[in-house]
Amino acid sequence: MFDAFRKRFDRTPPGQEERVPPGQYVTEKFPVLQYGDVPHYTDIEKTWSLRVFGEIEEPKIFSFAEFRALPTATVRCDIHCVTRWSKLDTTWEGVSFREFLKHIPPIKTSAKFVMAHCEAGYTANIPLDVLLDDDVLLAYKYEGEELDPEHGYPLRLLVPKKYFWKSAKWLRGIEFMTQDKLGFWERYGYNNHADPWLEERYAD
Repeated sequence: MFDAFRKRFDRTPPGQEERVPPGQYVTEKFPVLQYGDVPHYTDIEKTWSLRVFGEIEEPKIFSFAEFRALPTATVRCDIHCVTRWSKLDTTWEGVSFREFLKHIPPIKTSAKFVMAHCEAGYTANIPLDVLLDDDVLLAYKYEGEELDPEHGYPLRLLVPKKYFWKSAKWLRGIEFMTQDKLGFWERYGYNNHADPWLEERYAD
């Protein structure tokens, strides 16, 4: 059944099949999937902040203006959703996670994992070494424009090497942890590692 569905909707450019993980089809659209309502902000420069805490020398809070003053990077990448769509050659702007670490108090050597804390209590867990890849962003622009509210405005993670639920939307906190803890979808049966090339969609 899925083979027929993929044959109907697969728009993989010729010669780029190796960029599409197993079980995925390529779309030109950008589907919206989420837990909870889409948050909308009034006077965001006064009401939004990003909290950094956990295994770090001291907590830090960024205001909207402080975060937007950090150096900007651009990443062009393919993204892959666990619901089987892939979108190729997407362009994002924001703050490289590696760069971000330069602007917070030192993290402790005991820090091995990160929990992304988002609006409505949503969480996503990622190993710290994955976030240190050079294509990971704290992203606030997509294709040259501010993120749409449905896609995470004003800030989301971008972790291209994982299924897209790990690229958590509406980011409000970054917690450094010594041990891994399951995030929202992982607690509901999604695979903790989320590697699209291994089709790690669901827990065993």
